[in-house]
Amino acid sequence: MADVIKEDQKRRKTIILIIEDDEVLLRALYVLFHDNNYTIATATDGDTGVAMARRLKPDVILLDLLLPKMNGFDVLKNLKSDPALKKIPVIILSNLGDTGDIERAKSLGADDYYIKANTDLSQLAEKIKNINI
Repeated sequence: MADVIKEDQKRRKTIILIIEDDEVLLRALYVLFHDNNYTIATATDGDTGVAMARRLKPDVILLDLLLPKMNGFDVLKNLKSDPALKKIPVIILSNLGDTGDIERAKSLGADDYYIKANTDLSQLAEKIKNINI
């Protein structure tokens, strides 16, 4: 039994970086993923989000598109143009639901796109659980 505990302690928790400026949603996402035993990092603007991604190299990034300092499209461009970060799955969670915005995000490298108003947070939890990290 002690060997099993030691193995569990050696495993690195999955790191999720949430880049979101809505404090209420950010708190809800933090609680959701923390309760599911993930390590969570958060940023409330695009510049900080990119810097944190470079420093932490998270396993997955949840990204809003309407952000201060640097919008989510520019964050996505920065992430996907950096060889050290380009393979990190990026899931968009935005209020922008226009087909053009969705296509633009996907063309810039977003792995998936969720519209906030139409998304149950449990859908996101399931999506992240099923990502091969």
